[in-house]
Parts: sequence; C-alpha cells; structure tokens
Amino acid sequence: MPSSRTRRRERGMTLIEILVVITILGLIAAAVAVNVVGQLGEAKVKQAKTDLHTLENCLDLYKIDKNRYPTTEEGLQAVVTAGKCKARIKDPWGRDYVYLFPGRVHPDSYDVMSYGADGQAGGEGENADIVNP
Repeated sequence: MPSSRTRRRERGMTLIEILVVITILGLIAAAVAVNVVGQLGEAKVKQAKTDLHTLENCLDLYKIDKNRYPTTEEGLQAVVTAGKCKARIKDPWGRDYVYLFPGRVHPDSYDVMSYGADGQAGGEGENADIVNP
C-alpha cells in the first residue's frame, strides 16, 4: 500500500510552486525585452548608415552617367528613375532621406541625411541626424 508521501508526490505541483515559476519566467521575459528594444534602435541607426553609403555609390554612378549630381529639386528620385540604383530612399523610420545639392555639411558636394528616430533636425542618440560622411 502506498504511503502518504508517495501520494503527495503523485498529486503534482502546488499553487505556490506554479506562481514562483511564472514569476521567474516573467522576470526573464522583462530582462530580454529591455535588451531587445535597445538593440532595435541601434540596428535602425546602422541600417541608415548603410543606406547612406549605398546612396553615395548610386549618386556617383549618376554623376558618371550625367556629368552632374541631381539638383535638390530632382532629389534621390532622379537616381532611382535613371535606373542606376535600386537603393532605399526611405530611412528605417519610414521617412524619405533628405538630399541637398549643394550640401550644408559638404558645400562642395551633396548631403544625404536622415533626421533620426524623431524626424527632427538635431538630437542625440537615436534622434541624432545621420549624414553621409
């Protein structure tokens, strides 16, 4: 005949044990979520920098073909329309990259920039402007 100890083990976990496990899982999920959200912002900044590098190459190809860079009015759409490049002309936050010729940062050339996560000029961290080097 089974003892009372054996019967207790067969009944399963107590409510307290289940609550402890759920609490631990919640703490782990919260820690992971905090780290992932921080990495997402950094990934978008890196994507914008990569896009700007690609757009620089596209603009150089455009200049070789047309002997000039597009005007500010023509914008980056001129490069895409000319078929020289299939670059993204929207930044990772869904706004168009800003193109200026001649540039403010590079007066002898052009500027291609994103205003960052907030979409406003200036800012710090994720909100900082990202301009072609």
